[in-house]
Order: sequence, then structure tokens, then C-alpha cells
Amino acid sequence: MPSKTLLRAVAVVAVALLPSVASAHPGIGSATGFAHGFGHPISGLDHILAMAMVGLLAYELGGRAIWLVPATFVLVMAGGGALGMAGMTVPFVEVGIALSVVVLGAIVALGVRPSTAVAMGIVGLFAIFHGHAHGTEMPEDAGGMAYAAGFMLATAALHATGIALGFLVGRGGERYGQVVVRSAGVLAAIAGIGLLTGTL
Repeated sequence: MPSKTLLRAVAVVAVALLPSVASAHPGIGSATGFAHGFGHPISGLDHILAMAMVGLLAYELGGRAIWLVPATFVLVMAGGGALGMAGMTVPFVEVGIALSVVVLGAIVALGVRPSTAVAMGIVGLFAIFHGHAHGTEMPEDAGGMAYAAGFMLATAALHATGIALGFLVGRGGERYGQVVVRSAGVLAAIAGIGLLTGTL
């Protein structure tokens, strides 16, 4: 089946390129307050693409998945952020973030329809990496809570954008709408590979 072949090809290329992954989250800890927290997720291509794909996936699954899948990401991301703030190490954070774009993009591109529980598990796994990256950059003072609220709200807004995109595309009809959604997934997966290689 062509879709399985494409998925395997994307997976093989992604794994082959892991050694050259570039670090996009230095963890410098210089950000403070709500504004910095809100601005961080919307300033990084990796987070924007992954969150848009979470939203599109939630839309594609429909039903309760429309809110359960994004809510899972935000809640687990908060847990990952707490790990980062506590100084606990999570291996391969940058690789996990880049792979989230590749995998979520591929799922959307191939029209894979996992169960809601499986989708929650997938996005939850990647949320740990995204959250940890934010958590390591979070200040330890009172401004850290405002920062956390900012990046959680921005993440939810990016999810909503992905869901809204799905609704808008869906109005274009089943045939053309699916072409646009699948194309968005392909572009995200390709960009994810670029993030893995450090070319983006």
C-alpha cells in the first residue's frame, strides 16, 4: 500500500538523520513573565508546526477527540515543563521535538485515523519533550508561573488554529479539502526532517 511505503520512507529518513539534529532550545533561562511565555511557542517553527498538526489530527478524528487530543497535549506538556523546571533530565529532547513534527505531519499526510486513546498517547509522548524544553527555560521565581501560563495558552491557541484550519478546509468539500489537509501534513513532515538535519 503506497501510504505504508511513504510512512516507512519518512521514518527511515528521520532515523538516519538523527545524529545531525540541531538544538533549537538552548535552555538559557532568560525568559520571564506571561509575554515571554506566550511568545516562545509562536516564535518557533517546530512548535507551530507540531501544534497545528495536533489540531488538524483532532479535527480529522472528530467527536470527543477535538478537545481530548489538544487538552492531553497541553496537560502533559505542563508535566514536562515541571520536569524541566526541576532540573530532571529527559533524553533526546530536541530529537523528540523534531520527530513530533515528522510523525504528526506524516499521520495527517497519510490520513491515518488512530483511536482517540492512541492519538492521546502519541501527542502526550511528544508533549513531554516540548514541555521539558519550555520548562528548562522557565525562570524559578514567581515569573515562572506567568511564563508557564503564557506558553500553555499560546499552545492551546495554536491547537485551535489547526482545528479551525480543518473546519475551513472541510468547507471546500471532501475531495479538495482532503488534498489541502494531506498537503499540509506532507509539508510539515518535510519541515520536520529539515529540523532534524538542522537545515531549518
